[in-house]
Amino acid sequence: MIKTEEVKSILVLGATGFVGKPLTENLLLKGYSVTCLVRNPDKARQLLPSEVILQEGNALNYSDVLNASRKADIIYYLVHSIPSGEKKFEKLDIDIARNTAMAAKENKVKRIIYLGGLGKKDSRSSSHLKSRHEVGDILRQSDNHVTEFRAAVIAGKGGLSFEMIHHLVNRLPVMICPKWVYTRTQPIALDDVVRYLVHCLDIPDSQDKVIDIGGPDVLSYGEMMTQLSDALGLKRYLLKVPVLTPRLSSYWVDLVTPIDASYARTLIEGLRYETIRENDLADKLFDFIPAIFKKTAEVYPGVLNPNRGLVPTIDKIDNSHLFTIQLERKAKCPVNKLFNILMDVGSDKGWYYANWLWKFRGFIDRLIGGIGYRKGRSNEKEININDQIDFWRVEEYRQFEIIRLRAEMKIFGFGWLELKTFVTGDNCSRLKISSFYYPRGVFGYIYWLITYPFHIIVFNGMARAITKKASQESLN
Repeated sequence: MIKTEEVKSILVLGATGFVGKPLTENLLLKGYSVTCLVRNPDKARQLLPSEVILQEGNALNYSDVLNASRKADIIYYLVHSIPSGEKKFEKLDIDIARNTAMAAKENKVKRIIYLGGLGKKDSRSSSHLKSRHEVGDILRQSDNHVTEFRAAVIAGKGGLSFEMIHHLVNRLPVMICPKWVYTRTQPIALDDVVRYLVHCLDIPDSQDKVIDIGGPDVLSYGEMMTQLSDALGLKRYLLKVPVLTPRLSSYWVDLVTPIDASYARTLIEGLRYETIRENDLADKLFDFIPAIFKKTAEVYPGVLNPNRGLVPTIDKIDNSHLFTIQLERKAKCPVNKLFNILMDVGSDKGWYYANWLWKFRGFIDRLIGGIGYRKGRSNEKEININDQIDFWRVEEYRQFEIIRLRAEMKIFGFGWLELKTFVTGDNCSRLKISSFYYPRGVFGYIYWLITYPFHIIVFNGMARAITKKASQESLN
């Protein structure tokens, strides 16, 4: 058995995924040296903590996995291919698993910790579930020490099954529900999955085990939809239909959500089969109880329900739910000059473009029961987090980098305005204005469609006016 003090260096495969990112952060907090094998280091650097050691490579190349794991005591295997219009994902999974198993054996890695999927290993399983079981078999058959955790729906930001349910609940007041919506599963919160993955390093008896993990409650997908709609504060109706094939269901999901039909079909094929824990090793080996689904739903996306009195933050929302406008413009001045202009937004200085439209928007807000154009700033000379700027609230602030404002007017959802500055060289800088909008229910989507043209005009004019003013003042 491996003792915790013997583990110093860890390799994470799949570190930029929705489980890999929080896992990597937690491993760093525990003092481990963490290396991540990534195909695009520049992109990964934006997603992962600066303390992470990035090793460029592809898990499909044996030499890349071998080099990345040379100093590793532990390998976390979080890689899983999901088909996107092709049938090669099973082979990709097998190739990556074999590369990892061989590299671990060659480098005498102490243990591989793999996150697989719940579901019975039989001929009726979907190809997606079969592939996940096969990966675990390949890792074990290579004589490596392996801990395999098996989970079903992982509830949290970025989990594809969970986000699909979130999209459907948010967008459809009435949902046509085929048989797979009533298939039982055992969802588990993302935080609890990460907790199991990290804590098993401190539990030697978890080695060479297949451990099924899930929350305390067994629910159908319909029941999860109902609990999620309650968390969002939306009334939703489920209409059961006797026949709706996975192919037709996937086309429907593709039509009403941002999830591609090929991904949706893979998910739905898997949803036809029950995914419930088959062993209780998690209860015996670990001393904590995972959260129930309702509690998880209330935290995320419960923060998006204004009736709960919680403050929404953009970092809790998966990007797939956000409508975004992004505009960039160059300024012929140093970045500090440009940022100083941003520091004056709001109140008497206005918004640099179409101030009458901002005031008119406040008038409309007052008519529909909102706060209206609450003119003023908490502090006229500086900006701090949680300051008020007209009908916005400062959510994030870093000098010479970013000002992010959260809308407090009525917008049938939640919105943010982000002002960022960048150094571009040659005594110049760049302004990036981003608008993010989370629509809440059908009226949120209607609101976005109506206001989108006006947002483009206003934010484009705002970017032009700010960079022009900064460039002119730099010349004086």
